[in-house]
Amino acid sequence: MRSGFFKSNEGGALLHQGVSISYFWSKDFLLSKKMLWLLFITNLLGTVYGYKWYWLQMVDTIAENPLWYVFFVPDSPTASLFFTLSVGYLIVDRSMGKSSSKVYQAIRGFVEAFALITSFKYGIWAVTMIWAGAWQGVPVGWDGWMLTCSHLAMALEALLFVRWYTYRMPAIVIVACWTFWNDFMDYERGVFPRLPDVLVSNYYATIEGFTISLSLISIVIALICLRIRQNRAL
Repeated sequence: MRSGFFKSNEGGALLHQGVSISYFWSKDFLLSKKMLWLLFITNLLGTVYGYKWYWLQMVDTIAENPLWYVFFVPDSPTASLFFTLSVGYLIVDRSMGKSSSKVYQAIRGFVEAFALITSFKYGIWAVTMIWAGAWQGVPVGWDGWMLTCSHLAMALEALLFVRWYTYRMPAIVIVACWTFWNDFMDYERGVFPRLPDVLVSNYYATIEGFTISLSLISIVIALICLRIRQNRAL
């Protein structure tokens, strides 16, 4: 038995004299029932808050544009919604076992690919915009710090849980099409998240290029993770 910690008969690591820091991104910790339910609830609450934050922009978008434009407005809460659903699949796995249904697996793969690509993308994007605004003199405030922490968590949790995702190449292709179409809607149709005027007036093209670059990086991450998982299965 290691002096740092020991494992119970159920496979969970219990505190003894201290826990190795690697335990906190281990399977025992991240896939524990308490952790999964904590992530599910906190991300669900964050999703509700996010849609509330976007509510006025969604109302304005519906009033001024075709109705379907509104689906491209709430970027971050939609990402966190899909991550919440991906955690739900892991909870189902733990309680009921994995389903062998091809339809179930296809839907699940799409949800997981969407969660990974958009959570990483908009987690990094939002933090960058907050602090780009701060660099231009926009006050950050408590809500800016809160959004910074929550969006960094979005990106991090997606990377932590990707090792248990089951998506395949078709799911990545579909999500990639959505992601680039979302970028088109944001910057060619003007439904991007509302930003400080100083950023929009001076750095619009830079922000557009940065957003598209993040889309590419996020898709590449999904492809790399898929290849690693396939190689391990060989």
